[in-house]
Amino acid sequence: MPRVTKSVTAKAKHKKVLNATKGHYGARSRLYKTAKQSNIKSLQYAFRDRKNKKRSFRSLWISRINAGSRNLDVTYSNLLNAMNKKNILLNRKILSDLAINDSPAFEKIVRTAIS
Repeated sequence: MPRVTKSVTAKAKHKKVLNATKGHYGARSRLYKTAKQSNIKSLQYAFRDRKNKKRSFRSLWISRINAGSRNLDVTYSNLLNAMNKKNILLNRKILSDLAINDSPAFEKIVRTAIS
């Protein structure tokens, strides 16, 4: 019975990890052992930051809405409270987009909510 080596499997495994760490700095992209650790950590960061991305975008939208509404002498909290009372159902993403790209429409929404 011939002797079986694991070189083909090991080479494939190493190649997979080294390709995954291609953009990493220094030994983190060149040495298998360090690259493996770096890859595990990068996947942890990716998982964490998929959650943080949602948080970051929400705060960005709130900042944009606040800036747009303050130009019309209304604070963000007063605007959202008035919109909820008038049953104007627009989410923050759409509102911020209107505040940046379509100021007449945003102004109309604010005036409708406040009046």
